[in-house]
Amino acid sequence: MVPEAREVHPSRKDRKVLEACCRSPMTLERDLKRARIVLLAAYGRSTPSIAKGVGVQPRIGSLWRHRYADHGLEGLQDKPRHRKQPIYTKATDERILKQLDKPAPQGFVRWTGPLLAEALGDVDVQYVWRFLRNHKIDLVVRKSWRESNDPNFTAKAAYVVGLYVAPPQKDIVLCVDEKGFLGASARISEVAQWPRLDRSEPRLQAAWHDKLFAALEVATGKVIATHSKRRRRVEFLDFMDSITAVFPGRQLDLILDNLNTHKKNEHWLKPAPNVEFHFTPTSASWLNQVEVWFSVLQGSPSAALPSRALSSSRRTSMPTSTHTTKS
Repeated sequence: MVPEAREVHPSRKDRKVLEACCRSPMTLERDLKRARIVLLAAYGRSTPSIAKGVGVQPRIGSLWRHRYADHGLEGLQDKPRHRKQPIYTKATDERILKQLDKPAPQGFVRWTGPLLAEALGDVDVQYVWRFLRNHKIDLVVRKSWRESNDPNFTAKAAYVVGLYVAPPQKDIVLCVDEKGFLGASARISEVAQWPRLDRSEPRLQAAWHDKLFAALEVATGKVIATHSKRRRRVEFLDFMDSITAVFPGRQLDLILDNLNTHKKNEHWLKPAPNVEFHFTPTSASWLNQVEVWFSVLQGSPSAALPSRALSSSRRTSMPTSTHTTKS
């Protein structure tokens, strides 16, 4: 039912504003209709007639007549809507970010949406995903180089660790790998370079680069090591021959990473039944204990010798022999 019509008497100032609103091409459609309703009502038109002329329902025409009669031009504006208070605020976003800075729960290598929601307790997983998406946070990309994607990681890692802590009786467990070592470049002299004769430039000598093969005996900490110009299958198998020569007739368990030269060596293993290869999980060479020795060696002063010193020491560097490391 349409309420009883109210008389509308706009002031001269209001009339100018309403007429300007009707003439302006920038006026929104809703504001244009409201201005026309008030002006037509001021001319004494009935509500049904106004509604038909403006193209609205009679109740809409009556609504804006009453709003203008009660509040003037301000009554033609939309009332502020009472929005529902948001469940999640900036404080919630900060909690999510702080949670991401913490380590993932035990047994998980990284956070996931459900894990974050569970850890926060009162945040829906859909909001967590929406927040991560809006801030372009990709949990999958937040990976460490130490994270393996091997589906059999747990079983393989447990087997390797088992060889460390409880090796088979009378077996010798060796961790084998190779690494390239780069000597620091030596500054020979500083000479003036043409055309900038006032500017001195250092002249550098190319560094020496070799491949170091090493086998760490887990039980004793001894290291068998040698170096080579190249890192091919030939050099790797030559190093294997050197290892078996150090332990003649002994059962050897060799822990290796998944380097291509370490795989498909059945032709060498077949005549050596006392040697068995065990591989770390994919992208998990850090499980190989010899990596610790490489890290210590690389951080030692000898690893940063200038190339001139390295070139002289290269001739006397480690032959295939046994060296004991300090634990």
